[in-house]
Amino acid sequence: MNEIEKLIHELCPDGVEYKKLGEVLVSISTGLNPRKNFKLNTTGAVNFYLTVKEFTKGKIIFNDKTDRIDDEAVEIIQNRSKLAKGDILLSGIGTIGKVAVVDIETNNWNCSESVFLLKPINEVILSKYIKYLLESNSIQNKWKNEAVGSTLKGIRKTSLENLEIPVPPMAVQRKIVEVLDNFTELEAELEAELEARRKQYEYYRNKLLTFTPPNDLNVRYLTLGEVAQIGTGSGNRQDAKENGIFPFFVRSKEILKNDTYEFDEEAILIPGEGGIGEIFHYFKGKYALHQRTYRICLNSNEIDTKYLYYYMSNHFKSFIFKKAVSATVTSIRKPMIEKFTVAFPPLSEQRRIADILDKFEALTTSLQDGLPAEIEARRKQYEYYRNKLLTFNRKTA
Repeated sequence: MNEIEKLIHELCPDGVEYKKLGEVLVSISTGLNPRKNFKLNTTGAVNFYLTVKEFTKGKIIFNDKTDRIDDEAVEIIQNRSKLAKGDILLSGIGTIGKVAVVDIETNNWNCSESVFLLKPINEVILSKYIKYLLESNSIQNKWKNEAVGSTLKGIRKTSLENLEIPVPPMAVQRKIVEVLDNFTELEAELEAELEARRKQYEYYRNKLLTFTPPNDLNVRYLTLGEVAQIGTGSGNRQDAKENGIFPFFVRSKEILKNDTYEFDEEAILIPGEGGIGEIFHYFKGKYALHQRTYRICLNSNEIDTKYLYYYMSNHFKSFIFKKAVSATVTSIRKPMIEKFTVAFPPLSEQRRIADILDKFEALTTSLQDGLPAEIEARRKQYEYYRNKLLTFNRKTA
């Protein structure tokens, strides 16, 4: 018998009492819509206006894209929301069911009308315990099934008030929160490790592929139009064959299959629409190609294609975003690609750089294959234990 089971056996041997969520809260309120009350992003506005976009893994995280409001707007919203530390925030409209606990100061931000603010009765229930309950599969599925509305679906306040939840003794709640906190911290550590490896790789790639003219006298600067043949394929996505023998490159990282091939060469393949600026594939051999995917095939023996692949991976996106045009989708055209300038050191140096980056990419790929798999395993383990820990025998009258 584990510690939580012992506590339940000692403190509530006849089962756990279930209560309506409204019974364990001081209040349920929401933020405010700016339409009739205030304006967003006015001159001099420095406070934050929180929507579901600022909910990140149970935390409140503001960024450069967060809307700003002035002091008067904060006060207007606060008169309605009474935002305070320890409140639980629940996204109630649009993206439903995201949860965060207010664990930061509240003097310089407030919430939109799409966010519910739940104020717990602290002597009865813990904020984090409510958070974990609201994130559980059963309650998340409940919101999906009960959400109302035509354009944007949402949760009714009455649905929240009447939601039945288990309310074990505080000692049990604290232990459950402690266990689930440990799971989430481990996942965060693994994600931080993965992000650190990505940044390390990007740092060294950038360092190796950045030259400083005129000091690098052996480096030539040539446009892709001068050194490469650039064109597209003729295929459409529906041409793909499930059991085809040749790779069929389309406008994404996904590689389909085809029965026939168009090209037999060493090339770099980039999307003309969709993932603008992404360098999705380096390939050598026979392949088929989508009509809006570009192939870049070098016509010089003094240039290493793998080196060009890494150089474009590092520099092309920032270049093309300045050139991209937009109709119904953002797209690039062949003349734009031809104008991209590449720094070419001597061939031996190109190959040295490509070899180093091959090793870095192999290491990063193995980490990206390994760590995300471990993160996913931890996440499933966490969800299993969360659902198990938050399921109780119900106390009968």
